[in-house]
Amino acid sequence: MLAPLHHILFLDIETVPQYADYHSLPKEWLALWDLKSASLLKYHEEETTETIYHRAGIYAEFGKIICISCGVIQGSGDTKKIILKSFYGDDEKLVLSDFCEMIKKWSGSDQKYLCAHNGKEFDYPYLCRRLIINNLSIPSILNISGKKPWEVAHFDTLELWKFGDYKNYTSLNLLAHALGIPTPKDDIDGSVVWSVYWNDKNLTRIVTYCQKDVITVAQIFLRLQGQSIIKQENIELAS
Repeated sequence: MLAPLHHILFLDIETVPQYADYHSLPKEWLALWDLKSASLLKYHEEETTETIYHRAGIYAEFGKIICISCGVIQGSGDTKKIILKSFYGDDEKLVLSDFCEMIKKWSGSDQKYLCAHNGKEFDYPYLCRRLIINNLSIPSILNISGKKPWEVAHFDTLELWKFGDYKNYTSLNLLAHALGIPTPKDDIDGSVVWSVYWNDKNLTRIVTYCQKDVITVAQIFLRLQGQSIIKQENIELAS
């Protein structure tokens, strides 16, 4: 086992473009997005600078975090359970502040860890960048500045699945299917989160989707460690 299960915080974030559509961008941001999207259009010839704006949410400079869902495993064996907690809303700074307050308390004095799927490439750096943009301090467990590789308390289920092979990307959905874990993509997927947020204005649906991803990350981690997954009846929401 890489670490005691109750010392790992499983997490997932959902991000969207900062503005509802291309035409809502302020003049300065419009010019910057035009420059950014020029490189993207090389790989998406069917798109235009305007239509590809829905992808802006994956870039920390043009996007914002609307939901952070977390989960902690308690117990062991067939009776172990996962307790979920989500931080979400339109006010990104408040979402980040509440998350940081929780994670600082949870970290405490013991060695704790974070775990996300593709977290080292996306979730962890995105969180840090948006914290800086919002003039908030980065919690120690997230901040890798000045740390040696073995001091960084970040697990990544994508990295664990690669087993040293850096040529391949495996989505959370594909890995879950491969390992016989119920898929988290039974409603929406990441490609439509921006539309559900800006067009449908249904943040609750996004939160549910984010929580399902956290559960799946935890289940994958357990399978990779040779442990049984958590039963459906042992999934709880924190009060």
